Amino acid sequence: MGDRLSIHAGLGAAEILLILAGLCASGPANVRLVNGPDPCTGRLEVFYNGTWGTVCDDHWDLNGARVVCQQLGCGMALSAVGGARYGRGADPIWLDNVRCTGTEAALSECQARPWGAHNCGHGEDASVVCSGAPVPGSTHTRLVNGSSFCSGRVEVFHNGEWGTVCDDNWSLEDAKVVCREVGCGQELSAPSGAAFGQGSGPIWLDEVTCAGTEAALSLCWARSWGSHNCNHGEDAGVECTEPTQVRLVNGSSRCSGRVEVHHNQQWGTVCDDSWDLNDAEVVCRQLGCGLAMSAPGRALFGKGHSPIWLDEVNCTGMEGAITECSFRPWGAHNCNHSEDAGVICSDPTELRLVNGPNRCTGRLEVLHDQQWGSVCDNDWDMEDAKVVCRQLGCGAPISAPGWARFGRGYDPIWLETVSCQGTEAALTECRTQMQGTHSCHHGEDASVVCSGDPPTAFLPCVCRKSCATTEPYVPFLQREGNDNSLDTSDNHDNNDPMALQLVDGPHRCAGRVEVLRQEEWGTVCDDGWDLQDAEVVCWQLGCGAAVAAPGFAHFGRGRDPIWLDEVNCTGTESALSECRAKPKGVHKCHHGEDAGAVCSDPTEVRLVNGSNRCSGRVEVLHNQRWGSVCDDNWDLDDAEVVCQQLGCGMAVAAPPRAQFGMGHEPIWLDDVNCTGTEATLSECRARPWGESNCNHQEDASVVCQGLAQLRLVNGSSRCSGRVEVLRNQQWGTVCDNGWDLNDAEVVCQQMGCGVAVSAPGSAHFGPGSNHIWLGEVECTGAEVTLSECRSRMEEPINCHHGEDAGVVCSDPPALRLVNGSSLCAGRVEVLHEHQWGTVCDDNWDEEDATVVCRQLGCGTVVSAPGAAQFGKGRNAIWLDDVNCTGKEDTLSECLARPWGTHNCDHGEDASVVCSGYVTVRPPQPLPLRPLLVLIILSVLMLVCGALLYQRRRRMQNRSSNFPQGSVRMEELVVSDTYLLMPGEEQAAAKVAPAGNADNKRAQHSL
Repeated sequence: MGDRLSIHAGLGAAEILLILAGLCASGPANVRLVNGPDPCTGRLEVFYNGTWGTVCDDHWDLNGARVVCQQLGCGMALSAVGGARYGRGADPIWLDNVRCTGTEAALSECQARPWGAHNCGHGEDASVVCSGAPVPGSTHTRLVNGSSFCSGRVEVFHNGEWGTVCDDNWSLEDAKVVCREVGCGQELSAPSGAAFGQGSGPIWLDEVTCAGTEAALSLCWARSWGSHNCNHGEDAGVECTEPTQVRLVNGSSRCSGRVEVHHNQQWGTVCDDSWDLNDAEVVCRQLGCGLAMSAPGRALFGKGHSPIWLDEVNCTGMEGAITECSFRPWGAHNCNHSEDAGVICSDPTELRLVNGPNRCTGRLEVLHDQQWGSVCDNDWDMEDAKVVCRQLGCGAPISAPGWARFGRGYDPIWLETVSCQGTEAALTECRTQMQGTHSCHHGEDASVVCSGDPPTAFLPCVCRKSCATTEPYVPFLQREGNDNSLDTSDNHDNNDPMALQLVDGPHRCAGRVEVLRQEEWGTVCDDGWDLQDAEVVCWQLGCGAAVAAPGFAHFGRGRDPIWLDEVNCTGTESALSECRAKPKGVHKCHHGEDAGAVCSDPTEVRLVNGSNRCSGRVEVLHNQRWGSVCDDNWDLDDAEVVCQQLGCGMAVAAPPRAQFGMGHEPIWLDDVNCTGTEATLSECRARPWGESNCNHQEDASVVCQGLAQLRLVNGSSRCSGRVEVLRNQQWGTVCDNGWDLNDAEVVCQQMGCGVAVSAPGSAHFGPGSNHIWLGEVECTGAEVTLSECRSRMEEPINCHHGEDAGVVCSDPPALRLVNGSSLCAGRVEVLHEHQWGTVCDDNWDEEDATVVCRQLGCGTVVSAPGAAQFGKGRNAIWLDDVNCTGKEDTLSECLARPWGTHNCDHGEDASVVCSGYVTVRPPQPLPLRPLLVLIILSVLMLVCGALLYQRRRRMQNRSSNFPQGSVRMEELVVSDTYLLMPGEEQAAAKVAPAGNADNKRAQHSL
């Protein structure tokens, strides 16, 4: 450090202080809670740059609160409130958009905007409510490296240092003690083998044996501290449910009883002073128990025996948790247990999973108005499934399939657009539409697959397609006559449905198959892998039907374990774990044999009446009926979502006014407003289903770039290389027989790569190694895609890979025309700093438009409209005051203001209409037959000319031998009006004047 300071001896004191401050800033920033009833409740403030400042509540949630509570040593997070609940701060707002996972050691480790960057006011200051500081010495255990503070590697504190626990004899009874000690809920699992990663400190405990009733892990029997025969590959872990911070005990159900709250790792009661229905309302809401019916006091549900934690509770009824209400300090009261408060809530919304192989798998149904009904799968995801699994005591979620995966319900659809954070105790705590209000049908019923409650040996038959027999559902390891049965040591792992995913594919329903085992993802070997196996994968993921089952690491090689080999499914199983296979981890494969799956991925949108499936009138499926979309506010952002949802590349245009014909079904959507980043059209904002002020003359349409079934490989850029096409889910090459610049032109246009420069053959870009899919390709150059050209597609094609065709295109322009009827008309957009933006119409004229048309290869300019004639853009305005001479090759060569400098709005976006594509090609050879005819005619003309010339010379020579005044008979002109007989001709010749003879000779020569 001394050397470093001596090198910078010239630095001023202020600069040295800044350097030191920067070094210090790399550590965790201090946090505090202020303006609350105790140090563990209040407005959140962080210390930065020598000043305390607040945190904006944008994206603030319970995960962030957990980090704060842990950093402050304040126990567990009870709530994460915004809106300046504990008053507005007066200092800087240091953090915004904080996103924590809940496992960080300090708030400064979470993702957030740069320090001091925000778009908030102090009315949005974030706050935190923690359970309170633990009693010194009461907690010596923690869980680290898990998905939440209630799962992870077990570590204990001893001799001033954290260390791990060896997994010898580690069991669920030990996990139960850990869950209780760290203030979490019920134990879920006790994973071994460093499932949550290897620790790095001492191994403090080995051969731990708990009865399950101990208050702390240190009270269980174990070897002496630090005595073990283990390594960190044997570190023990624990998974617990997350805790409920309030409960009702001694009542007729979980929704009635004496109120108890959790504080300092201990449950205690609430005094009934000032206790009323508003306070009871908060408790019922927190527990997901409906409405408060009454708020009895005087220990109606019996006297408690634990501490009295709260007194003079005063809620408004709107709080999310009882700890957000005002009350005396924790433990301060003037009561006894004969004043314990109680609550009676209305019956909670009950739920169940039906039609699955066990009570923890199936179609989700909820009880409302004494009738069971289903839940719509709109926005249904793993966070929602997590709450269901927790509420049912069914462990962790495996999947959250939709599309009536476990059959269609017959009763009401009670819930739609459920939105859970995953931390709720019951589904009723999640945000949702009103019960019974929905826009779904039973083909969209939501389902859940949880890890808990594995099936026993014999369960009712669950038929996905048809049941020829009543054969019971039998897990694979219990079927008789199976030589490949799993080891009995692995039985506990096999009965549960394995978590499954498809990775490295073009979308979530295609990719390399991976399964989860022992907290680690691994691949599946392709030995025996076929469409029936893929069918089960697609079914388990809710991805429609299986389209292909590629092997040979078609979607890339995995790097994790190979968990399954020789999988053999009948195609009717509900999960891949039900299929026959070798024991997990036993195989004779390498990652070059990783199996893949391609599923159909059901969709709720389609394009009709177009030239292909990627263009046409937009139709959406609702209430089992297709209907159109009104074009009000319809633009390229909306079209982009449709194209992405259909896997059709980028949006090219969003034409209105029923360009692809008028629909005949209902008009389902109007005023659609997408940002362009949504995964499906149903995620965009719009009017309620069926509400519109349109007719079918306003049906919206979309034109997408098209399926990405073509690529150029091995070239210097994406616009040059060996031509490869996708067929049967496999890439293959194109033979160079007849391959020319016309064919290359179509490839360049389909790739969006400008014009064709050359069309090399003979494997100019190296030979391919898979199929040769196309031969004898013959394009005119006007086709939109290569598949529209004439070609030979059936194998065998008389080629080898030394004849693979290639293409070199010009560089693609950083310019496009959008929202028009074609690629050559629309709003002008330019690419700058990786973002598309518009051009202002100030001084925009036909010279500027000429350059645009030339750059895009779109012919000549037709018009240069301004005033956002093709709709308003939404991104940056990149150029203003553009001034081209009309001779430039690209728009970037024209004079203009600096990038992003303008005085415009999007109502002034410039546009261009060009005449259309013009393809520039070298002169083509003339056809052979017309050439031969031309040559023959030329020769004949020369011959005839020569003969006539010789004849005239001969005639002139003969004339010179006749006497003056005489004429030859053949030189006489025969009149059209009369003919001279031979005698008359002689007489006429005798009397004819000499001058007329010369005239007639001249006429005859003509």
